[in-house]
This record gives sequence, structure tokens and C-alpha cells, in this order.
Amino acid sequence: IVKLASNENPLGPSPAALVAAQDALHDMALYPDGAGFALKAGLSAKLGVAANQIVLGNGSNDVLDMAARAFLGPAASAVYAQHAFAVYPIATLTAGAACIEVAARDYGHDLDAMRAAIRDDTRVLWIANPNNPTGTFLPWAQIEAFLETVPPQVLVVLDEAYGEYLPPAERCDTAAWLARFPNLLISRTFSKAYGLAGLRVGYGLGSAGVIDLLNRVRHPFNVNTPALAAAEAALGDEAFLARSYALNAAGMAQLVAGLAEMGVETVPSKGNFLLAKVGAAARINAELLKRGVIVRPVDNYGLPEFLRVSVGLAAQNARFLDALRTCL
Repeated sequence: IVKLASNENPLGPSPAALVAAQDALHDMALYPDGAGFALKAGLSAKLGVAANQIVLGNGSNDVLDMAARAFLGPAASAVYAQHAFAVYPIATLTAGAACIEVAARDYGHDLDAMRAAIRDDTRVLWIANPNNPTGTFLPWAQIEAFLETVPPQVLVVLDEAYGEYLPPAERCDTAAWLARFPNLLISRTFSKAYGLAGLRVGYGLGSAGVIDLLNRVRHPFNVNTPALAAAEAALGDEAFLARSYALNAAGMAQLVAGLAEMGVETVPSKGNFLLAKVGAAARINAELLKRGVIVRPVDNYGLPEFLRVSVGLAAQNARFLDALRTCL
């Protein structure tokens, strides 16, 4: 079986993270550090933010859910883009708020239209950069200029789950924006490039006031002991992160070239996945499953002709391409 459906790191976890998680199992009879002191200290040193500007989550989904529960309710609304991460409307509706979906531009965010969609009752605006499941990317200067125009009562949640896969020249120290934008919450994860999806560790960066509100709705002990230890170790393993980035770049090139050879249109992606327009996606997905290849249908995102394929190891990518050729 080749699974290329969930945007996981095909290298697995950092070896340092694996050792740290195994060592932490000896303390499994004890509750985890509910404050996540050591991991927050590591993040604080690496990112240049104070510990009280960091909230830890059971994956970044937990952080997104906290934002919805802290800032939304039946009298509020939230704005997000068409084809954006499914958790945004789910978290919004769970909080009892109204969803405002803005039509996509080139499969990504239309910031001008999103700004125009903000209502008097809007309290959260969701942005993913890069976006999942389309892989689209907005230059950081555009997002920074957009933040200048957003009313202060609207929390902008900037989801950077795939930020480590951006080319170095296209990365940005968005944490440095927090001093200027107290209504900004940055969400990040250890599930993708760091390879810790099974342990569920994410974090949010914001002003001390925003983080305080999130902590008020955060469940106690929401990140377990092995996850805290693994994330702390992974944070310091720069060599593993560099390997993950290089493998993804090579795999993305392999998939793009292979799909182009078959005449399959793709959406340019800055993540660790690629959106491929295969036509009869439901049928082709079923055929791929028969051949032992698992990818992600995205009909629920309003993209019925597309499949999303995660970048795997070279042999896994080749297996997918070979299987797809027999299905088209």
C-alpha cells in the first residue's frame, strides 16, 4: 500500500524526536506539563517571542478550534476562502457563528474580496498560506498590507501549517508582525515537515491578550508528554528539516513532470502536496485504491475533478504515476 493522502512527511519523524518520545514514555503515569514550559521555552528562543505569546495545541487544529471558541458565537460571523481548509467552516459552525465563504481567485485567497466581505459582526478571518488543499501561496507583502486594513475587532488567523516547505527566499518572519498587529494569530504545526502527525502537536503565536483568551478555553493537559518531548527535540533538528525540504522539492518536481507528461493539469503548489485535475476523479480514485494507491479526493472542497496527492518518497511517487497512467 502507498498512502499519499494526508500530507505526512515520508521520512517519518526526526530521529532525535523519536528518541525523545521513547524516553518520555517512562513518565506515562504522570500527567503532562500542562503549561508546556520546556517546549514554549524552545519556541520562544527560536522565534523571538515571549512565552506568554505562545499557546500549545493538540495539533494546530486544536489551536484553530480554540480561536473559534474564544472569539466566535451565535452573534458573530467568520470569513474564509472557497477551497480553504475544511476546519475553518467546521470550527465556525461549532461555535454557532455564521460562515462567510468568499469565492476563490485562481484556486486561492482573494484578499480584496475577503476584506469586502467583513461585516460588523465578523470576529474571525481565516487565511492559510500556503493553502490546503490547493497549495496556492500569497506573497507575504500582500498579506501584510491586507492586515493593515482589517478592523481591530477581527482576529486574523494565519495558518502556516506548510510554511517549512516554502523556498527560503519566500519565507517570512511573520512572528515579527505581532507587535504591530495585536489582532493576528499565527498557527503552526509539527505534523507536516517535522513528521510528528501521529503525536498531534501544534502551536499558536499572538499577542499576550489573544493567547490569554485561548488559554481560557484550552483543555487541560491537551498535549501529551511524548508529544511535548518529541516536538522539543524536533525543533532543534535543523538537519532533518533541511532533508525534509529537499526531499519534498525533488518529489514535487517528479510529480509535476510525470503528470505533465500525461497531460494532467496541476495547480502550482508551495506545500507538500499537489492538486491534479484528472477529470472523473471519483472513478479514478476508486481505480487507484484497487491498485493499492491512496490519494485524497477533494469533492468536498468543491473540486470534483481533482485529486490531491501528497509528495512521497521517489519510489512512492513513481508508483502513483504508474498507477494513474493505467486509470486515465
